[in-house]
Amino acid sequence: MSTPRKIILDCDPGHDDAVAILLAHGNPKIELLAVTTVVGNQTLEKVTDNALVVGTIAGITGVPFAAGCARPLVREIENAPEVHGESGMDGPAQPASRIVLDERHAVDLIIELIMSHEPGEITLVPTGALTNIALAVRREPRIVERVREVVLMGGGYHTGNWSAVAEFNIKIDPEAAHIVFNEKWPVVMVGLDLTHQALATKEVVQRIEKVGTGPAKFVRELMDFFAQAYLDHQGFDAPPVHDPCAVAYVIDPTVVRTLRAPVSVELRGELTLGMTVADLRAPAAEDCHTSVAVDLDHERFWDLVVDSLERIGEVDLTA
Repeated sequence: MSTPRKIILDCDPGHDDAVAILLAHGNPKIELLAVTTVVGNQTLEKVTDNALVVGTIAGITGVPFAAGCARPLVREIENAPEVHGESGMDGPAQPASRIVLDERHAVDLIIELIMSHEPGEITLVPTGALTNIALAVRREPRIVERVREVVLMGGGYHTGNWSAVAEFNIKIDPEAAHIVFNEKWPVVMVGLDLTHQALATKEVVQRIEKVGTGPAKFVRELMDFFAQAYLDHQGFDAPPVHDPCAVAYVIDPTVVRTLRAPVSVELRGELTLGMTVADLRAPAAEDCHTSVAVDLDHERFWDLVVDSLERIGEVDLTA
């Protein structure tokens, strides 16, 4: 087996963020260096508590969990309780966390880990607003040349979900997204065009349920709530599980087809704020450092999720 890819997962759990954490932890091709949190699906306090709960359910040890930015760089806070509930992760019963939150700020931890590893070793996987990543690169610009790539869940080149043209993670902190997309590190945008293909259909949920472990039951209960929320508020017959798609790309890039294209973030449009504008008119220039995700191998994607749950196995929450 090749050397596992080292990642920092920056997230705002969130039902799909929870699945992303479980996928990253359970897959042997990933070495999870840290889980950092950022305001987004709910307040920073709530999403951080949720991350600790997921880490407890998965039996994650030896991995620092650190809280980051409690508000966007410029804008007012926007959350998504209609999709994720008042806790940010409504649905399943949540055990008491056994993970102690790292005292470091997420931005400091991100910088420390990148600077203490060899260049090209660490991949950043942000699945929430890009506030932490933007502040890290402004505070320590040298991380740009040391990061292998940034594989983010956010944006889209066609339609939006928080507005007609803007996706939630980008829309709630477009200035941060502008910073991240404009640095010269490789950026892979795993946006709505791709993640809306990652539907947790009834057949998928049945596969997860058959795993039969506590973590699998937790995911199934997450999907029960998530499915109803997406049906009620966005009309989906099955919910799109966005964030694990970014992790899946890191595990196996052939699961996700990408196109290289310039991407710009709209900061001034009255109707287009937060839009990720991808120029797909012609082949990108050789020095183009951004790519967009286009097609998902649905079956292989869910194979990865189910395999991770099987590898995690049963976790004793009473010991």
